[in-house]
Amino acid sequence: MLSCKQLVERSSDYLDDHMSRRERLAVRVHLAMCHNCRRFIRQMRLAREVLRKLPQAARLAASRRAQRPTGRTDPPTPRE
Repeated sequence: MLSCKQLVERSSDYLDDHMSRRERLAVRVHLAMCHNCRRFIRQMRLAREVLRKLPQAARLAASRRAQRPTGRTDPPTPRE
């Protein structure tokens, strides 16, 4: 059986349907027994849906922010 850590590591493959039947079954068995991982997968699906609905420019900006190293922040932008 998969651990929670293994499921999180493979979550993108699961959501993108890039798994063998056997791997997908292992994920589904884990999800059937683990409330926290079911919640994690629901949140990942929701985030993907929201990102797909954003205009292209906003998606690119969100992607850039997600790829930044942790601990680094951009200076605040002035608001008018």
